[in-house]
Amino acid sequence: MAIFLQSLRRSSTSAALRRLLRRPYVGEEPFQSREYTTCEGSRPSIIHKRSLDILHDPLYNKGTAFSMTERDRLDLRGLLPPNVMSSQQQIDRFMVDLKRLELQARDGPSDTNALAKWRVLNRLHDRNEVMYYKILIENIEEYAPIVYTPTVGLVCQKYSGLYRRPRGMYFSAADRGEMMSMVYNWPSDHVDMIVVTDGSRILGLGDLGVQGIGIAIGKLDLYVSAAGINPQRVLPVMIDVGTNNEKLLTDPLYLGLQEHRLEGEEYVSVIDEFMEAVFTRWPNVIVQFEDFQSKWALPLLERYRNTYRMFNDDVQGTAGVAIAGLLGAVRAQGRPMLDFPKQKIVVAGAGSAGIGVVNAASKTMARMLGNTEHAFQSATGQFWIVDANGLITESRQNIDSCVTPFARKTKGLSAHGLSEGSSLVDVVKKVKPDVLLGLSAVGGLFSKEVLEAFRDSTTCSRPAIFAMSNPTNNAECTPEEAFSIMGEDIIFASGSPFHNVDLGDGKIGQSNQGNNMYLFPGIGLGTLLSGSPVISDGMLQAAAECLAAYITEDEVQQGIIYPPISRIRDITKEVAAAVLIEAVKEDLAEGYRDMDSRELQKLTKEETVEYVKNNMWDPAYPTLVYKHED
Repeated sequence: MAIFLQSLRRSSTSAALRRLLRRPYVGEEPFQSREYTTCEGSRPSIIHKRSLDILHDPLYNKGTAFSMTERDRLDLRGLLPPNVMSSQQQIDRFMVDLKRLELQARDGPSDTNALAKWRVLNRLHDRNEVMYYKILIENIEEYAPIVYTPTVGLVCQKYSGLYRRPRGMYFSAADRGEMMSMVYNWPSDHVDMIVVTDGSRILGLGDLGVQGIGIAIGKLDLYVSAAGINPQRVLPVMIDVGTNNEKLLTDPLYLGLQEHRLEGEEYVSVIDEFMEAVFTRWPNVIVQFEDFQSKWALPLLERYRNTYRMFNDDVQGTAGVAIAGLLGAVRAQGRPMLDFPKQKIVVAGAGSAGIGVVNAASKTMARMLGNTEHAFQSATGQFWIVDANGLITESRQNIDSCVTPFARKTKGLSAHGLSEGSSLVDVVKKVKPDVLLGLSAVGGLFSKEVLEAFRDSTTCSRPAIFAMSNPTNNAECTPEEAFSIMGEDIIFASGSPFHNVDLGDGKIGQSNQGNNMYLFPGIGLGTLLSGSPVISDGMLQAAAECLAAYITEDEVQQGIIYPPISRIRDITKEVAAAVLIEAVKEDLAEGYRDMDSRELQKLTKEETVEYVKNNMWDPAYPTLVYKHED
């Protein structure tokens, strides 16, 4: 009897976990058409097309991987070469072609090798989505910089010339009053993730107008490859309210509205109409705002964040990644993360990204200090913000309200030998910071003079330099510059990828990439699976702390504060679980499909991670079955 009871206990361990293991991946509905197979294995996809129509549809096209029975069933026999290839054989063929076509796909001297790779991958995306994402997932470290930063910046600049077929939706100022009906033009009744931009501040490249759609497409490629969001349930969106880019206004090939941008209430009314429309059709969708100019990024975030499931990656995602890196830098100094509130940080850049980082970092410090009003005041005193006009103090004219809490008090500044508008070099010399954080979008801002001032003034055992502006040309400095001037005992991180630095004698200067892709896929997936109606500060904080803790102590001592991109699926799984757990803790979780909030509450941390893993889409060819449409 005892043995029987032990067996029974083992078999009944976590009925909730067994139920979740039987669930389909995110984006999969029983008996729905246009779905992919899951870990359950062989569920077929019902389709309503045959013959060439299938081969011309990237959602279903398998190319030479169609089996002979499928070729007979779907009227494909004779339309494909007779040899049936496995998906791995297809990938091998494509990779051989890719290496050859990289060079042949160039348009001339202005077309880089990276853009050539993007062209080749984009053509595959147009033909065969499963194969495209399988290649992207298996080679994420090589191709993430192609589909995302830095290459996506070049793609956006050239998008009017690169455009071949529609991908995503376009809402414009000319569509006012029509958006509620327009959303029903999108063929899918199920959308989990939207990335939307107005093209006003694409990376550090400025106003690119309608061409900014490229950044939304690239971000969603990472949601699919890193978070396992079903590609049939993502939607890139461009809101075209005009452009102030004079070159585009006179370019006869430009694809967007050739009129100046809407401003004020006219602008806000367009965004309001869009948000109401998409949440009316897809009430549970998550909307990520991307590359909105600073004057709108924070106001729109505050306008919508308590009403809709949305977040701004430039403000909140960048902040989370920066916080994880800053906490890692504290660990690299041999100190506990609780010493973070003691760090003196000079910040170059007062745009939406810079202020977003400072705001989130100060809240982290305040929480560590007890989360009182005094704690917050103490935390804000650790930051010195410098913009194009120098040090920001309370005497600055027309200061943005979001910057005001961090403006230095005039009283006491003279003791530091500083005043309103003091230069970055002078601030670094006088403040003697532990961290120099760049979010200015000004390439080379951390000049030799600035870095020498940092080296000669800091008392930190291992000072940290964060050159976080994108794309690569906008980085405040390179790792080679930082290590050559500051010495080998520093922490370096950037927003775009750089190679590690050979310091000689077998020593390596680690070049960490503080890429937002470490967090935003997990934030989106965790929010989706929790069913939380909003994305709280606590959920974002949980994501940042999860990333900071992901690095081992040995890695931190080597100067590694961010993990390799090759581990992005595992990182995203952990981050999503942390976000979900925090949503449950804050009583925000409402559940996802048949996993209701009560069942989510019963899951252990390990079971939560398993639940997330089981809901991540993997690229695999489904069996296709034709059904005549009534």
